[in-house]
Amino acid sequence: MKKTPLIILSALTLLAGNGFAQTNVVNKTSSQKKKTTALPDVKKGFEFAEKQTALLLKETALVKAQSKKTALISPRSLDTADNLELVPSKDWCSGFFPGELWYLLEYTKDPQWEAAARNYTSDVEAEKTNGTTHDMGFKIYCSVGNGYRLTKNEHYKSVLLEAAKTLATRFNPKVGSIKSWDNRKNWKFPVIIDNMMNLELLFEATKISGDSSFYKIAVAHANTAMKNHFRSDYSSYHVIDYDPETGAVLHKQTHQGYADGSAWARGQAWGLYGYTMCYRYTKNKAYLEQAEHIAHFIFSNPHLPADLIPYWDYNDPAIPQSPRDVSAATVTASALYELSTYSSNGAQYKLWADKIIHQLNANYLAKPGSSRGFILLHSTGNKPSNGEIDVPIIYADYYYLEALLRQKHLADTGKIF
Repeated sequence: MKKTPLIILSALTLLAGNGFAQTNVVNKTSSQKKKTTALPDVKKGFEFAEKQTALLLKETALVKAQSKKTALISPRSLDTADNLELVPSKDWCSGFFPGELWYLLEYTKDPQWEAAARNYTSDVEAEKTNGTTHDMGFKIYCSVGNGYRLTKNEHYKSVLLEAAKTLATRFNPKVGSIKSWDNRKNWKFPVIIDNMMNLELLFEATKISGDSSFYKIAVAHANTAMKNHFRSDYSSYHVIDYDPETGAVLHKQTHQGYADGSAWARGQAWGLYGYTMCYRYTKNKAYLEQAEHIAHFIFSNPHLPADLIPYWDYNDPAIPQSPRDVSAATVTASALYELSTYSSNGAQYKLWADKIIHQLNANYLAKPGSSRGFILLHSTGNKPSNGEIDVPIIYADYYYLEALLRQKHLADTGKIF
């Protein structure tokens, strides 16, 4: 298949884009280049990601052109026939590909990635007023949030604040949590561990606006989850169902894990990342200690493979024949790089993160020019529903690039930002 040069794609996206002025994020010093080449896993990862993502842009454009579903905007995974699956903006995964493009811009400083990032980000912005799920952070913060961080564009700021206001409408003060889903099973007020990831949007909204109401909601949610989501060994339930009238816990269950009492691998990663991030914004030591406890559970688990790429659920009795979940590994690695900057056990956390990244680069990358342009193989989305098992998934690639950037920033400055 003949490849479309990326520069042509970029020109097209600029013409189709929203007309925002170019920013100064394309400058790159020679010292930065030298430091980048001193990190072989970062260099290898981003060089491969650039080539694969150029292919993914092309494949996505082809599917869009051929599909009658005009609402499809962003790549998510491959189906069992290796066909590229796109999703509409309302899908919880719609913001990861724009975020991936922003990360490529951040590393390369190449304006062609900014053109593509702006174009795909604009497709997700309408979600800022969609109050039907908790996934506002995944959709808006991973896309618009990264765009604002890199460009400081005031339009992006306004989108972030509108999205935070929408997310805040799902908070129930009696429960002390943000509701995750509407009309799922017989749950009255389900809250999933994944929801910890959406708190970053609220914390950031307070940071950029001065409105403390967002911060207070995020803290309340984190505290409630810390109280009810975790077992004595600091493994996490997936779903806690509450009585919205009294705040009482009704059920502790799973939706994507092996069993109600099992440790779903990506859920443990969400918790690790979420409480590390909460510590960044609050400096509440209880959150730091929670993150450290979760890390201890993960890395002392007898079912964690030697390469640190977990099986999809730590309690699946089919281990070691169970599928891996690379997405859980990438989220974990990214969280560990940040946690390493806060904890007295930081050196060990960084070693684990470095090992995960090295193993991903050595054994889990797609073959060049394959998989429609996805970067990593062997993720598991929802095994109980037979969905996305042992396939590439866009959020695995997103957190992989984030982890690579954090590894680079640590080497350059001793910080992740």
